Amino acid sequence: MDPKSPPHPPISSTVPDWSRETPRKFWDPSRKLIRSIRKYQRAREKRGILHRLISKRWVFEHRFWSVVTQAEISLDSDIGGGVLLPHPNGVVIHPGAVIGPNSLIFQQVTIGVRAGAEHPPIIGGHVDIGAGAKILGAVHIGDHAAIGANAVVLKDVPAAAVAVGIPARILGEK
Repeated sequence: MDPKSPPHPPISSTVPDWSRETPRKFWDPSRKLIRSIRKYQRAREKRGILHRLISKRWVFEHRFWSVVTQAEISLDSDIGGGVLLPHPNGVVIHPGAVIGPNSLIFQQVTIGVRAGAEHPPIIGGHVDIGAGAKILGAVHIGDHAAIGANAVVLKDVPAAAVAVGIPARILGEK
């Protein structure tokens, strides 16, 4: 880091940074996938035939970007604002999972339930999830936590902790 450059402000775990989701160019699959989810959810909240038609348009766009990215993220997902999917290929998010604002999710991540488990994970705000990580079952991931690449998280991860390995173990704070 250049000592003359100003430090980056800390990323909030509660206030979404919506600018992170804004498509930056024509071909920006991850941001357009997230945009289609957001637009569908807004259109679905409103009543009337026009909004039903608009929601169908966003369903079509969601399906298109889902095929392009090979991601499986439900239109009804509870994903906080400012989420980033730099490489969205192969991301699978259970429809009942809750993801806090400003989280970072890399490729091939699975957020889902375990066999026989009823509840999906609850992920706090500004959580970084490394490539290939699996977060399974009724676990809670605290704010500002980091999940290492290929980690398999089966137990709760406290706030600001780093979890790595199979099964994941807590290393300490970020």
